[in-house]
Amino acid sequence: MAEAAGIDLLNLLLVITLAWIFGTLVERIGYPALMGEVLAGILFGPALLGILQPSETLELFAEFGVFLLMIYVGMEVDIHDLFKLGPQSLMVAFGGFVVPFGLGYLVGENIGVTIDQALFIGIAMAATSLATKSRILVDLDVLDTRVAGVLLGGVLLSDVGVMVVFTGVMGFVETGDVIPLGLGLVAGEALLYFTAALLFGDRFLPYLWGQLEDWMERHEYVDKTSVFTVALVVALIFAFFAAVVDLHVIIGGFIAGLFLRQAQLEQDIYNHMYDVIYDLAMGLFAPIFFVTVAFDLTLDVFMESLGLLVLIVITAFVSKILGSWLFTLPTKLSSKEGLVIGLGMNGRGTVEIVIVSVALSAGVIESELFSILVFTAIFTTALVPPTVKWGIDWLEQAGELVLMSDPELEFD
Repeated sequence: MAEAAGIDLLNLLLVITLAWIFGTLVERIGYPALMGEVLAGILFGPALLGILQPSETLELFAEFGVFLLMIYVGMEVDIHDLFKLGPQSLMVAFGGFVVPFGLGYLVGENIGVTIDQALFIGIAMAATSLATKSRILVDLDVLDTRVAGVLLGGVLLSDVGVMVVFTGVMGFVETGDVIPLGLGLVAGEALLYFTAALLFGDRFLPYLWGQLEDWMERHEYVDKTSVFTVALVVALIFAFFAAVVDLHVIIGGFIAGLFLRQAQLEQDIYNHMYDVIYDLAMGLFAPIFFVTVAFDLTLDVFMESLGLLVLIVITAFVSKILGSWLFTLPTKLSSKEGLVIGLGMNGRGTVEIVIVSVALSAGVIESELFSILVFTAIFTTALVPPTVKWGIDWLEQAGELVLMSDPELEFD
C-alpha cells in the first residue's frame, strides 16, 4: 500500500515538474505553455518513453484542473462588454464560427463518421483561444490598435458561442436521437439554466458579494482566503446545477467565472481571489490536465491516418481565416485588416483540447479522431504568432494599422 502510494506520488511529482520545465521553455520562444505541457505528455507518457503513467490521482487532479481553468477563462470575459462590442466584433465572431463549424461538419460527413462525431469536429474547428490571442497582442505591443480591439472582441464572443453550442451538442449526445421533442427538451433545459444563471449571477450574486464585504468590514474581519473559498463554493454550485440539467460541469465553471468577475469587492480582495484561482489553475492543476491529455494521444495517426490529419488541419486553418475575413468585408475594416484578424482567430489551443477531451471521456470519439483534433489544435496555435506578426508588419507597411486613439476611428 505504502509502495503504491509512493509510486503514485512520484508520478505526480514528475508530471508537475516536466509540465513546468516544458511549459517554461515553450513560453521562452513565444508559444503558449500548454503546447509544452502536451509535448511533455507525448514524450514521457505512454505514447513514447512510458515514464509517466495514467492514475486515478492524476485523473482527479486533471478534472479539477480543467474546472478551475474554465473558471479563470470566464473571469477573463466581461459579460457586459459582450453587449457593448461593435458590429465588427460580432461579424468576426459569427464568420469565424459558422464557416469552420459548417466545413468541419461536412468533413465529418464525408469521411463517414457519426453525426455526434461530425458535430464535435465542427465545434473543434470553430473553437479559438482567448489566452493565445491576448499573449501575442501583448508581445507585439498592438493592444491599442483597431485590429486588436476587434480581434479580442471577436474571440470573446466566439468563446461564448462555442460554449453555448457545445452545451447543445452534449445535450444532443445525451438524447441519442434526433427526435424533435428530445432536442426541444435539451434546448429548453439549456435555456432554463442559462436564464437562471444570468438572473442569479447578474442580479443577486453582486449583492451577496457586497453583503459579505459589509459583514467583513463591520466585524473588522478581512479574510482574503475565505473570499476565495466562497468563490469556489459558488463555482461548484453553478457546476452542480449544470450537471442537474445534463450539462457538463465545465459549463458551470465558465458561467461562474463570468459572474465572479462582477463581484462587488474591494480591488485588493478581488485581486487576491483572482490571483489564487489563476495560480491554482495555470500553475498547478491545468498543467496536469494538459500533460495527461497526451496520454490518450496515439502517434499512429501520422502513419495510418496522415491524409485525414492533413485534411482536417488544412480545413481548420483555411476555414477560420476565410470565415473571419469574409464577414469583415461589409464592415468599415479594410480587407487587409480583415485578413490579419482572420490569422489571429486561427489558433484553437485550450478550448478545443478541453472540448475534445470531454468528447473522448463521454465515448463520443475514439482515440484516433481525438489525436487528430488535438494535433490540429497544436498546429493551428503554433502558426498564430508568426502569421499575426507578419500581418501586423504588413499593415504597418501599408499604412493601415489604425490606432484606437485615432479621432477618425469608426466601429459602426
